[in-house]
Amino acid sequence: MTSSSLNAIRQSVSRRQVLSQSFAIVGLFGILIAIVTLIALILQLTIQGAPKLNWQFFTSFADPDPAIAGILAAWVGTGLVMLVTVTAAVPIGIAAGVYLEEYAKKNWLSDLIEINVTNLAGVPSIVYGLLALGLFKYYFNLGESILTAGLTLALLVLPVVIVTTREALRAIPNTLREAAYSMGASKWQMIAHHLLPYSLGSILTGVIIGLSRAIGETAPLVTIGALTFIAFLPESPFQSSFPFISLEWLKAPFTVLPIQMFNWVSRPEIEFQTNAAAAGVILMAMTLSMNGVAIYLRYQIRKRLKW
Repeated sequence: MTSSSLNAIRQSVSRRQVLSQSFAIVGLFGILIAIVTLIALILQLTIQGAPKLNWQFFTSFADPDPAIAGILAAWVGTGLVMLVTVTAAVPIGIAAGVYLEEYAKKNWLSDLIEINVTNLAGVPSIVYGLLALGLFKYYFNLGESILTAGLTLALLVLPVVIVTTREALRAIPNTLREAAYSMGASKWQMIAHHLLPYSLGSILTGVIIGLSRAIGETAPLVTIGALTFIAFLPESPFQSSFPFISLEWLKAPFTVLPIQMFNWVSRPEIEFQTNAAAAGVILMAMTLSMNGVAIYLRYQIRKRLKW
């Protein structure tokens, strides 16, 4: 190799190192801007809503008087809607992901389903609202209920759970599958005893990401007829007589925290802006709590894994 060729290689390597370092600096700068902006927004929201963060705000219904208005119906409705969403989306999503990844034959049909599921994860939420309006509200006659809202958000979360489950299963080495088969395990035993426990941390992360998106959605719930003013709570799921469990609360009208915030923000009184900021702080606290629980569970699950 001549000296001129060696110098050319050194210059090329040096140029690439400069480009790599430049990209790292640009990426770091972008992350810092995003973090600082997020912290500034959270601080501004917290400072504005801090005067309303008291027990009376949590235990009062919405009211035309901003001084006594609260979020009792909103946070209870948010919790019940998310309960229905989790119950409907997580089992179906994980089962669909396992089937598509482990059981379905690799042909044009499975490729078509995979492409559509992936694309559904990016569909605007208002489209799910229109779909739920025709399917759940008018075709199945579920009305403007908690059940309709939960199933609507379940449709929104379902593609995320399916895609995450498939990615989590793909990340497990094939040697683990082969070892299970060599010990005489059936396909389902291999999945239930090895794949699902080892991929549970990643699946859980996808579930929480989907739920974190769903808990802040407003458009699909407005489409199916969520109320902006409710001064009552759904019936209790527990009864004093047999069968001790009641499902009447699924048929109750509902509101959620994002819709309550939207209602307050649209009012001209400045006191309602403070109420909206306080509700936003609580919504963020619920979302961050869900993410915190997911991070803790994922850490505990992965700590026990030994490849």
